[in-house]
Amino acid sequence: MAYRCRECGFQSPKWLGRCPGCGSWESFEELSEGPGSEDEQGWIGGQVLALPQVEPPPRERLLSGLSEVDRLLGGGLIPGSVILFGGEPGIGKSTLLLQIAGELAARYGRVLYVSGEEAPGQVKLRAERLGIGEPELYLLSEQHLLRIGEAIKRLRPVALVVDSLQTVVARPGGGDIGGVGQVREAAARLAQLAKALSMVCFLVSHITKGGEFAGPKTVEHLVDVAVYLEGSREGDLRILRSIKNRFGSTNEVAVFQMGERGLVQVPDPSTFFVPRARAARPGSAVVPVLEGTRPLLVEIQALVSPNMGYGPPQRRMAGLDFNRVLVILAVIEKRLGAHIGATDVYLAVGGGLEVREPAVDLGVCAAVLSSLRDRVIPPDTVVFGEVGLAGDVRPVRKAPERLREVEKLGFRRAVVPPGPVPKGVSLVVEQVGSVEEGAQALGLV
Repeated sequence: MAYRCRECGFQSPKWLGRCPGCGSWESFEELSEGPGSEDEQGWIGGQVLALPQVEPPPRERLLSGLSEVDRLLGGGLIPGSVILFGGEPGIGKSTLLLQIAGELAARYGRVLYVSGEEAPGQVKLRAERLGIGEPELYLLSEQHLLRIGEAIKRLRPVALVVDSLQTVVARPGGGDIGGVGQVREAAARLAQLAKALSMVCFLVSHITKGGEFAGPKTVEHLVDVAVYLEGSREGDLRILRSIKNRFGSTNEVAVFQMGERGLVQVPDPSTFFVPRARAARPGSAVVPVLEGTRPLLVEIQALVSPNMGYGPPQRRMAGLDFNRVLVILAVIEKRLGAHIGATDVYLAVGGGLEVREPAVDLGVCAAVLSSLRDRVIPPDTVVFGEVGLAGDVRPVRKAPERLREVEKLGFRRAVVPPGPVPKGVSLVVEQVGSVEEGAQALGLV
């Protein structure tokens, strides 16, 4: 006889009043000792094979119809892979997955879209708005895992979408819907079905207040790929970011723009964030940053204005690390003698992108000084580099790749930290070792 906590799945040989795993009271229930069902048996077959006898998985990947998604996943979807798909409510998870499901149904055959939150009619309304009407795309509004499994075995789809994992009831009487035990068991069973049937499986997961996948961490360990869809509901920019990928790199991102017909790929994000015809004005600096392995250009915008005495000086940031910017402002005041302690400073990244890498430091310095002294940075100039507390400018990773992207987009001059310059680049590259040298090179002193 054994007992299991219905909240977190912790097992004990005797009944306990309080679970040692999650701290829940009166949550232990007796486990039956009967033989397991077919789903509870080994899904691989249980045979011990020598390595040469093991049949390799199919090498051909399924194309999602969205080149940005395929590139993010390492070239496409592996049959039998399980993908955990997260994002904040209303960010566009269901929209993007419905687009992918429609493309897969048009290319490869049957795709099952399981919704535990919406009726089939509601999903169809979204599909009509997106222009999706594939006859091989099947909808199922269901929450019980047993009936979902029966539909999967009967339909044998090439791909499955479960929206969302927190609505699936894995075992009646096993705790509340969305509880830790239910989510863990549902993810494990669906992963088994995906491997056994060589079916691509998308599991939509809610996001906690801390920005992580809801449910136990073991769910993230069970899947092959975990991706986040990021962005703000106020803006139309969406970034799909991989945080785990057993079949490819986790240093890739895919950029989308939300429109009336769903999410539209942005194949050249640099032109999206930095328009080619932008006017040169004080307080603006262009910086090549890395999102994954892709260099793209962003515009750092600064507004420095005198504080009118209506309270302490304001510091407002959008898309930048607040604490990091405060350090940079202190370096500017100390090393350059710029008196910004009694001014209001507002900083933003154009286009709504969030930038966290240190290469943007020198661009922040340039934008702040440009606004403070009302001097324009030439529009054909870019700047990047990490700034240390002593005011030194340090090298950043993949500087040659950044310079090649800058040249491709028509810029002619770059102010950068010391380091190698790629051959064949026609840019005028000025290397600076300190913020003082950087300010002089940009004409901001």
